[in-house]
Amino acid sequence: MAVQTLQDLFIETLKDLYYVEKTLVKSLPNMARKASSPDLQAAIESHIAETEAQVGRIEQIFELLGERAAAKKCEALEGLLKEADEVTQQINDRQTLDAAIIASAQTVEHYEIARYGTLACWAAEIGQAEIAQLLEQTLDEERAADDKLSMLAENSVNQQAVA
Repeated sequence: MAVQTLQDLFIETLKDLYYVEKTLVKSLPNMARKASSPDLQAAIESHIAETEAQVGRIEQIFELLGERAAAKKCEALEGLLKEADEVTQQINDRQTLDAAIIASAQTVEHYEIARYGTLACWAAEIGQAEIAQLLEQTLDEERAADDKLSMLAENSVNQQAVA
């Protein structure tokens, strides 16, 4: 699709995020299994349910736009997941692995925060207030997930990796 307008760009970026969320629904359970910290496992598992809801929210947005929900491969996410896999495969210490899992998860969260923030702004600009609210809801969830991971890292996981 040739991008001619902000709405076109919005839809193309939405397709990118649809791919991201659908991919994360598949990859997060593996990340949870790799974690040794019960708190980290619980944080990842709770985010799986949120991510499934986010997939549904994106599908709702496509419907509101009168578009068919379609995913477009996100090369950025693929690179982040590849890097995370390469790093975690090199780590034998369970506590250090937990710290690496958090770092990798936060890198993805930061990508999502940037994308959702941009899309919420664009939705408002193109006169889609309801869609902007849906995107803001997801943006709030992504920020909360990032905050939860930061607290977990700072209050226990990083300290255990140092010990």
